[in-house]
Amino acid sequence: MQQHLFEYAVIRVVPRVEREEFLNIGVILYCKKYDFLQTRYHIDEDRLKAFYTGLDIEELSGHLYAFGRICMGDKSAGPIGKLDAASRFRWLTATRSTILQTSKVHPGMSCDANVTLDRLFDQLVR
Repeated sequence: MQQHLFEYAVIRVVPRVEREEFLNIGVILYCKKYDFLQTRYHIDEDRLKAFYTGLDIEELSGHLYAFGRICMGDKSAGPIGKLDAASRFRWLTATRSTILQTSKVHPGMSCDANVTLDRLFDQLVR
């Protein structure tokens, strides 16, 4: 099987931006060759509440839901959801100072983007 370039970033919860502390909760992966853009995330409420008791889990869930809709190119996700996959990936991984952030983008090679996304999720989040 031929390998293709992919890019990924880790999705992080940063409850107090000024402290720069975070927990990894997901991964977003983009592969141009297959027009593949997907995310996997997990909200561990107990762990997040132990990390920061003031965290609004419902609000976080809403942000992640929107993140996923944009990732999938859902037209009802607003103007960003209507962009091509590469543009949506760049928008989702842009540097921001909010409760939901992503790491820097990292490259890799893979012959199966779904398997790679699952592997990265297991290594970086679980």
